[in-house]
Amino acid sequence: MSQVRVRFAPSPTGFFHIGSARTALFNWLYARHTGGTFILRIEDTDQARNSEQFLQLIYDSMTWLGMDWDEGPNPNGVGERGNFGPYRQSQRGAIYQQYKQKLLDSGRAYEKDGAIWFKLLGERYRIFDDHRKKEVEKVKIEPVVIDDKIRGRVERQEDEDFVIFRSDGNPIFHFVNVVDDITMQVSHVIRGDDHLSNTSKHVRLYEGFGVTPPIFAHIPLILKSPEMGTGKMSKRDKGALIEEYQQRYFLPEALVNYISLLGWNPGDDREKMPIADIVKLFDLPGVNQSNAKFDGKKLNHMNMVYLLELPPDRFVALAKEHFDRNRNDFAHGATPEYFKTVMLLAQPKIKSIDELGAYTVYFFRDNFPIDAKVTEKVMAKGDPKARLAELIDAIPAMDFASDATIETGIKALAESKTLGFGDYQAVARLAVTGTNAGPSITAIFRVLGKGKVLGRLQKFLASSQAPS
Repeated sequence: MSQVRVRFAPSPTGFFHIGSARTALFNWLYARHTGGTFILRIEDTDQARNSEQFLQLIYDSMTWLGMDWDEGPNPNGVGERGNFGPYRQSQRGAIYQQYKQKLLDSGRAYEKDGAIWFKLLGERYRIFDDHRKKEVEKVKIEPVVIDDKIRGRVERQEDEDFVIFRSDGNPIFHFVNVVDDITMQVSHVIRGDDHLSNTSKHVRLYEGFGVTPPIFAHIPLILKSPEMGTGKMSKRDKGALIEEYQQRYFLPEALVNYISLLGWNPGDDREKMPIADIVKLFDLPGVNQSNAKFDGKKLNHMNMVYLLELPPDRFVALAKEHFDRNRNDFAHGATPEYFKTVMLLAQPKIKSIDELGAYTVYFFRDNFPIDAKVTEKVMAKGDPKARLAELIDAIPAMDFASDATIETGIKALAESKTLGFGDYQAVARLAVTGTNAGPSITAIFRVLGKGKVLGRLQKFLASSQAPS
């Protein structure tokens, strides 16, 4: 295979979303799989909508996801790397003028109504266009045949000249896209399926410049999940923005793993894969023709699986960063060792780091919220007040040294009353945590300590939360 050179060419006109990230990722994966070059090119010719803030967000998001680029602007926006720049279209005006002149000089472009038009080659005729309600000039020419590496053979008809420079002197997307790919020696164009309709114009432009077109591969669209509605996923849909996952402290490796499966599969039933395996297995024949469907629940589960396997020190560090950033002051006075113990108890249970505050609040303060619905359910079953009273009497003699000794103590109490462990577990959990979810009750008792547990049981029994 000749040297693979692929590019990702975003516009800094909005937040970085799942669709853009998936396009960037497929290009990055293909470059890394083939030992090729991954180019970041910025399409920033829309001066009215461009934003340096959005541009930096592109750099930051790609860096966070681990998609390093070989050529393009540096991640801090200062300077650039590579020998085929500038890599921002706003700085390439002189290049576009040179290529426009090439077409004018060769007779493949002409001026009309102040604009520059690309000229198709073929017999010309005029016909009335019912849609536009006017007579237009057509060109008899063979269809453009695109040997797309994902879509297969595609034929599209281009039978009218088209504008390449507007009357205001600015080049249009089709022209700059092709010129940039020519001058940057792009070998493969991997982009969204919605660009397939543009490709016939691009092929004609390549022909006009006397250049062999690159290999095209149009990846399937990402559709909304059923609860979002129907159609293509947009920036306005919940879960569409990469920044949202950064703010929620999702693991970037989990997000990359999930996005890689939106339209591609490794050829077996595997879903969780380290990035090295994805790079090794990724190839264009593995990309599906059918559209992918975004599934937020599946992504949450993927993140949970990655969190579960995260090394303890990294998990605790992320948790600390999240607590500090969100000013969860209730954990401020905790010792590092106590904070670590609590976070590692929560690690197997949460789907994302941003759940930690609500999930662990009762470990750090006594005035934690009490779930009214859980209270109603727990207090309506059996005789929970009696069980609380029995626990309060038994706890002073229990051994709180380990989960096992606590479990032994509660089981001994239950057997003495001819009851089961579960008869005490639900009401005890409600009394000391305010909810019915979380780590095991024995772990909660051990970490809180005998004095705190006893005090909370007594307070709950005496409160209105335990009705007569």
